[in-house]
Amino acid sequence: MTEIFLPRCQPFFWPLQPEAFTACSKNRALEILRGCKALVLALCLLVLAGCASQKSDGSYQLDESLKATGKNSRIDIIVLHYTASTKPSALLTLTNRDVSAHYVVSDDSKPVVYKLVDENLSAWHAGESSWYGRTYVNPRSIGIEIVHPGWSRNSTGDVGPLYPAAQIDAVIALTRTVAQRYGVAPENIVGHSDVAPLRKQDPGPAFPWKKLAQAGVGRWFDEAAAAKYQAEYVRNGPPDAGWFQKQLKRVGYNAPESNYFDANTLHTIAAFQMHYRPELVNSKPDAQTAARLRALPTNGSGL
Repeated sequence: MTEIFLPRCQPFFWPLQPEAFTACSKNRALEILRGCKALVLALCLLVLAGCASQKSDGSYQLDESLKATGKNSRIDIIVLHYTASTKPSALLTLTNRDVSAHYVVSDDSKPVVYKLVDENLSAWHAGESSWYGRTYVNPRSIGIEIVHPGWSRNSTGDVGPLYPAAQIDAVIALTRTVAQRYGVAPENIVGHSDVAPLRKQDPGPAFPWKKLAQAGVGRWFDEAAAAKYQAEYVRNGPPDAGWFQKQLKRVGYNAPESNYFDANTLHTIAAFQMHYRPELVNSKPDAQTAARLRALPTNGSGL
């Protein structure tokens, strides 16, 4: 049995002579009585709470009266995707096959947000993935699919079909709400291409990451610093492969450590460009890409 110790009520003494019992002492006595009543009430509530928190199925007793302070949310990443299909096709696929997402944001004139998976469950949306060294992000992430026809990788700077403004507003509102609910940091609001750069390219270069960051949803680079770094790299040449690989790891990507521009590194550079240099996604480790990478904060946002 748990023992609970309460502070002793301070005693008070009646004076020997009635005329000595002043208004002041009466008030003091009433205060002390009220204090004792409050302690008794608190004790009763504590006992009742303890009883309510105990459950049993016959083989053991479950006590839920104590709560640990050393904990955080299971969710710490939000991954944005595009469907590369129409809304009917996307909803059919995401509800009837071994792929899913927590939410789908439609491209209707007034967007509809479909909730397909409860947030306390894992959706099958990211697949083989990594972010800041954390692999297979499905169990720790919320997946948001955005209805969009998709994009084909090219080297001409063509970003593909634009996202409707109303749809992006809905994505911002939904993502902000989820991020606030779980305390998701700006640098952990990412695209599928960020966490799986060798396989995926959604939500593509048409997705307005800067607009999201300006709305407090996601991360962006320090543009003034990037301009300064770019001038430096134009004069002296861009950094080598080892530098790019280290910097990509610094900002979250799963980059190789080969010290040369292998195919995996070039795919990862393209993923970075889709997010932070969408006007030209060409996989080239040029001065502008290096400057924006260097100006991207490790935590939070550069805005």
